[in-house]
Amino acid sequence: MPAGARAQVVTVSDRAHRGVYPDRSGPLLADGLAALGFVVGPPTVVPDERVHIETALRTAVADGFELVVTTGGTGVGARDVTPEATAAVLDRPVPGLAEALRAAGRATVPAAVLSRGLVGTAGTTLVVNLPGSTGGVRDGLGVLAGVVVHAVSQLRGHDDQAHPVRPGAEPTG
Repeated sequence: MPAGARAQVVTVSDRAHRGVYPDRSGPLLADGLAALGFVVGPPTVVPDERVHIETALRTAVADGFELVVTTGGTGVGARDVTPEATAAVLDRPVPGLAEALRAAGRATVPAAVLSRGLVGTAGTTLVVNLPGSTGGVRDGLGVLAGVVVHAVSQLRGHDDQAHPVRPGAEPTG
């Protein structure tokens, strides 16, 4: 992990924002990112409204976070607008990681393929959308664990990090 890499978690939930129930996926995600070596503060909780989600993302990018991960608002419901808010912030998409995140939950939760979550970069920040369920967060962390350190290192301009290599494969460049 690049030294001092910071991550911000943004929970998107009308009910958690109103205090109807506690945010469970945000703290789980923050703990998981901390276990990967990121410096993570408490999650920011915003309602399912594009302006609030986009503002939280733009603020995290402007504050220099290397990684911003959202949880919630990625489904097909009318108020699920996290992907639209994220698209407005991204400079470059990372579709392979978004597809890997969907595929990770598909075996146990067939509806995981309905997630419209995006992944991409905004400047030197990696932005990732995860589903709002604790199971979706766990599945997402399992995928991120294998690639996020390398991605953040590349975004910081550190090409000295070894590329992940499949066992038995020859390293390249």
